[in-house]
Amino acid sequence: MAFDWNDIPVLLALERHGTLAAAARALAVNPTTVSRRLQAAERALQVRLFLRDSGGYRPTPAGAVLLQRAAALQGDVQGMLLAAREEAQSVAGSVRLTSVEFLIAHWLVPQLPALLERHPQLDLQLLGDNRDLSFTRHEADLALRLARPQQDAALVMRKVGELGYAVYGAERFAATRPDDWRRLPWLGYDDALGQLPEARWLRQLEPAGGVRLRVTAVTSLQRACQAGLGLALLPCLVGEAAVLHRLSGVELRRELWLLCHRDLRQTLRFRAVADWLAERAAVEAARLDGTAAAAGERCG
Repeated sequence: MAFDWNDIPVLLALERHGTLAAAARALAVNPTTVSRRLQAAERALQVRLFLRDSGGYRPTPAGAVLLQRAAALQGDVQGMLLAAREEAQSVAGSVRLTSVEFLIAHWLVPQLPALLERHPQLDLQLLGDNRDLSFTRHEADLALRLARPQQDAALVMRKVGELGYAVYGAERFAATRPDDWRRLPWLGYDDALGQLPEARWLRQLEPAGGVRLRVTAVTSLQRACQAGLGLALLPCLVGEAAVLHRLSGVELRRELWLLCHRDLRQTLRFRAVADWLAERAAVEAARLDGTAAAAGERCG
């Protein structure tokens, strides 16, 4: 017969109060329940834990050793539960947020001082990665993604905005009109990223001269565009921050989704960061979706 750890509070109560009746009152149970649990514990351990005399129940030497260790264990468990509760209800500790690198660099990082001033005990880790990092393997706690993910019962997801894309070019392309685009040099993404909506947009344009340069990162695309190597379809968030000319209205929109594992949504630090992200996306909606600026404007 295995020892039942639920008997520890019963044994400690009997030691503290000395009688079955007093222990039962403290535990809000019947005295026969206390007696039954004592007998079950002694059978499981094959050790006499208490002696009964005219004064009530007192521990045997073996019982005293067990109860001393049990009291320490109960204190450790209560401390563990309190620490876990405090951890869950404080905006402190590690939060791992993943998103595409350009969104972190051009939008998130400049706004972090306000968040960290509000919650100085946060340990924020930003993971710039095009891959969908796994929540179930604890690779990330929160994610900002540029497409609605497949429905997953383990995830809490909400759309927090849209990201607009427009055509940009350096000074030498400032007078370019959409009718000219097909005959001009273009910059695009490596074939490995051909599934991206912005890569499909460029294929549909079918520039006569093809794509002059292919890259794997938005930052490289922006720098090549600034260097005058060709036109590029860039996130307006990135294009407006560079010394470039905006040559079009919003040509493409991508949805911005905030994701969190369902098991983490009640932990205060994750909820605080998620709510802050949603709030900032709402405040900066025009900047994110590209409607804050117009075609023909010089950026940067």
